[in-house]
Amino acid sequence: TNELTNGRTKKFIKNKEIKDCIQKRENKMEKGPSLKSLQLSAIYRMLALNADVPPPSTSAASSNMNYSDPYAAVPAGTSHNQWKVLIYDKPCRSIISPLLSVSQLRSRGVTLHLLIESDRESIPDVPAVYFVEPTRANLQIIASDCAKRLYGRVHINFATKLDRDLMEEFARLVVQSNCLDVVSSVHDQYLDFVCYERNLFSLSSCGSGNGVKFSSSNPLLENGSYAAINGAGVTEQVMEKYMEDIAYGLFSVVGTTGTVPVIRCPKGGAPEMVARKLTKLIAEHPNTSSIKAHGGHNRPILVILDRNMDLITPLQHTSTYQALIDDLLEHNANRVEFTVKNDDPNAAGRSSRPNAVQKKFDLDADVDPFYVTHKFNPFPEAIESNGAELQEVTSRETAIRSKTNMGNTIEDSNNNSSSSDPMPDSSASDLANAVDSLPSLLERKKQLEIHTSILQAVMNEVASRDVPQFYELESDLATGTYKNDHLKAKKEVLKMVMDITKGNIEDKVRLVAVYCLATTAPGSDVSEVVNAMVESIETKGTIHNSNIPENTSSSAVNANRGLLTKEDRSNLEKGLNAIEYIKNLRSMQMIPNMTEQLTSTSSTQSSNYPSDSTTKNNSDMLLSFMARATNQATGLLAKATEKVGSMLGKINKNRATRIIENLCERKPNSEDEEYLYLDPKVRGGGEVNTQTLKNMVRAPVRDVLAFVIGGGCYAEYQNLQMLSKDGTVTITYGSTEILSPVSFLSQLGKLS
Repeated sequence: TNELTNGRTKKFIKNKEIKDCIQKRENKMEKGPSLKSLQLSAIYRMLALNADVPPPSTSAASSNMNYSDPYAAVPAGTSHNQWKVLIYDKPCRSIISPLLSVSQLRSRGVTLHLLIESDRESIPDVPAVYFVEPTRANLQIIASDCAKRLYGRVHINFATKLDRDLMEEFARLVVQSNCLDVVSSVHDQYLDFVCYERNLFSLSSCGSGNGVKFSSSNPLLENGSYAAINGAGVTEQVMEKYMEDIAYGLFSVVGTTGTVPVIRCPKGGAPEMVARKLTKLIAEHPNTSSIKAHGGHNRPILVILDRNMDLITPLQHTSTYQALIDDLLEHNANRVEFTVKNDDPNAAGRSSRPNAVQKKFDLDADVDPFYVTHKFNPFPEAIESNGAELQEVTSRETAIRSKTNMGNTIEDSNNNSSSSDPMPDSSASDLANAVDSLPSLLERKKQLEIHTSILQAVMNEVASRDVPQFYELESDLATGTYKNDHLKAKKEVLKMVMDITKGNIEDKVRLVAVYCLATTAPGSDVSEVVNAMVESIETKGTIHNSNIPENTSSSAVNANRGLLTKEDRSNLEKGLNAIEYIKNLRSMQMIPNMTEQLTSTSSTQSSNYPSDSTTKNNSDMLLSFMARATNQATGLLAKATEKVGSMLGKINKNRATRIIENLCERKPNSEDEEYLYLDPKVRGGGEVNTQTLKNMVRAPVRDVLAFVIGGGCYAEYQNLQMLSKDGTVTITYGSTEILSPVSFLSQLGKLS
């Protein structure tokens, strides 16, 4: 046990050289190291067998090295980057997948990457890196591998802390098998979270896995994090264990950043439980007192929130590119999947042309230039920009190829001519530069064409389900447009849910859920809307053909409808259960008044977004555009109108955004005075009386970690980034899991 313990590392200080290198590089870019870059550097170090690789020289760092990659200059197969095998479990695979591709793993010397549960052959001359959760099952497999001597040496890395009793049990197994010499090192990495992009993460072991079912010791996670916390019949011991898991996950985040934040949270419930556990974990860590405050006196704040503070945002329809991808397509861990139907009527008889093709693309929101620029933009604006950029790239490609052909013609002419005058130097130089730029241009064109396919897939769903109308009505409900006119609100919702041409079952259920949450309409009105929706769906069926042209007659539309499928009935039942759960919460006054929250403050309209009246005037134009899109599949992106970028422009700050804003600006009579203030560097539990802070001069907040217990969403993440636009505050958003609206609706349905 003692020999294994000597190999363990202390997360807060073990990567000092790496972090210094990253810090210097990113300081030049006028931004601090992101959570993703720090996690990536820790994984690089792990793949380097936790060796203290000296940082590259200054010249290498400035010319050949990516700022988030301090080991980029070390080639695979050298002493600092040996060839190796990577063994991981499913939760740790989810950590690595969004960060590193197969080719990138290979550049790190990883020749094979295998699941720990799989059958693996012996490779006795190669070292193995294990990256797993510290569970008894994993330790038994590792001990068995060591006994069989499958690999030359093993370097064991746990995603979070290995408990003392499990470590002693593992040590006994290794000693009994007489294979202690195989174990080279054991490390607690504290990397138990998944980074999807620079400012977005989730906890890998505290959610349902975003569609990936993990083998977890906590049975609560089978139904998802929100259902786990709010479900009935959960024992105190099980809930305590789950809160501890969340605290350890956040401890990994804090440890990776290498800073000690001030923790703010509402009083009571899951946020306070997690906050106090996390405060204790940080305070008891031996290196806490030696860590310098981040950015001098500007310490980051960690704000822990409960999903119940805002149930509208994860259910509401959205209008921006990234959020629509997550809502309307299969989207998990930065991979998007969708089906492309073959419109050729003669294709059915051709074996080589299937009726539908499944497409998969991996999106990198930090590297892909188009996605970086437009992921938060209104969807029509992304369409317009894609068409314009693709046209520009195609024109440049054509110009370069014409130059190349012209150069070949001149060369042939010179060869056949008796003149000895060669091609002018300037023309040769221009031709060489044009040829050199062609590969990067083609790569950019390929990326734009990928987004063209994704935009088209999203557009098909948007047009067939009339998403803009759901978005407009839900936005009006959420922002209090019908606050003083419940009758009109009910009329508009009834009109939408009873229209057989609008949306699918989940769309209508989500609208009713927003109506229930965002208004103070009596329960009888909510029941009336629900019954009307059910009757309409039951008697008229749902759309089974999602591509109905604009000029299709009502009789033809009805021909596309029929009896509900088994899947439709299941979706309807889940949706009704979710609405029933929301009604129960509202009747017991267990959720805040959403209308008051959303109407008290709204964002300042930017030049890219119209006023409310402009948005209303553009509504018909937007719907017309969406309808035309159905008949303009091939030319959709090139024919976007000039006004298309401002059609979905009304944005209001949601609850989480306003909480963070109030805490950063220290507004009086706000959450800054109501929320707990926990400082792990303060003795005696870390709690500070907020009243004493009124007379103190506090440094401005520069970095915020916003964490939601019970599930987060891309719409909330995007809304929070509004506070980062001026560059004074960096907002990193995380949750127990990142959920699509339908996934969150499903969790609500399990609680009724």
